[in-house]
Amino acid sequence: MKVALIGVGQAGGKVTERLTKFDAEMGFDAVEGALAINSATADLSGLEFAETQLIGQDRVNGHGVGADNELGAEIMQSDSQEVLAALDGHVTSSAEAIWVVAGLGGGTGSGGAPVLVHQLQRVYDVPVYALGILPGRNEGSLYQANAGRSLKTLAREADSTLLVDNDAWHEQGESVDSAFETINAKIAQRVGLLFASGEAIDGVGESVVDSSEVINTLRQGGISTLGYASAVAAEESSENVNTVMSVSRQALLTGTSLPDARQADAALLVIAGQPDRISRKGVERARRWLEDETGSMQVRGGDFPLESDRLAALVLLGGAERSARIEEFMERARHAQRSENDDRTDPAEQFADDRLENLF
Repeated sequence: MKVALIGVGQAGGKVTERLTKFDAEMGFDAVEGALAINSATADLSGLEFAETQLIGQDRVNGHGVGADNELGAEIMQSDSQEVLAALDGHVTSSAEAIWVVAGLGGGTGSGGAPVLVHQLQRVYDVPVYALGILPGRNEGSLYQANAGRSLKTLAREADSTLLVDNDAWHEQGESVDSAFETINAKIAQRVGLLFASGEAIDGVGESVVDSSEVINTLRQGGISTLGYASAVAAEESSENVNTVMSVSRQALLTGTSLPDARQADAALLVIAGQPDRISRKGVERARRWLEDETGSMQVRGGDFPLESDRLAALVLLGGAERSARIEEFMERARHAQRSENDDRTDPAEQFADDRLENLF
């Protein structure tokens, strides 16, 4: 899948940088252009693989918006024409999708990403997806409230919003900085492999997945999630039936970007590895199991030829907003909003209200 990446805010810029670097180092050539946008000059320094764009200079003078996502939305609205102009050359005619990447708990990304997605939908004919990063439980009530409002708007504006829960992909006992590095590296690897599906890779699989399978899975809209797992493979495919089943189960049950998200309208199973090690029987069994587990009759599948002594499974779920994890997070966000705004009569109303003006 040929993509253009736009990172908004600190987390969005860092993840865009890591994704672009991973794609370049692996030689996938899936990322055709990358732009990092921020209202804080310091957060744009040190980015080497993504071009940068500073916004809001007349409002915050390069110092950022703090955690004020309403200000982040206003700045993006004011500077949207400059941002769209900066995308010239990044969104090429061969781009099959645009991905807007942002952390949803802060200010610039949380407020700016939904506004930018809205503007991109008006200009481009290709799908505009969002990669949104949810704050962890320990990141403070303001970040929870910001993410709730941002997600409500973003999920409506984007063709699909792929969520990564910060509590999902870090190791226990890590420091905050180390945890973010781990999460960003895992996002780059997993989402980078998803982008690379369908690209020209050495090796010929029996049923190679292409970008249309990714797009059709995300066509359900709403919330999507991505799971991943890998294991050492035997040299003979006949010995890897259980390996394919095992990594597919782990990818969905313990390796998703949104823990406990299993029910979905559509799913895509990608088995990556050396083609002669991929068990066809294992793939078919895994697809049937995935149909039963997700409750979806739209389960697509294919191979991703990759030189490795391991087999990996990517499981993409589309239309996964019925997840208990989403309900739990939105309740946490509503509670956080009540804590931040005790003087409001009914703060939960802003989550039920679909008007753009709530955030914008």
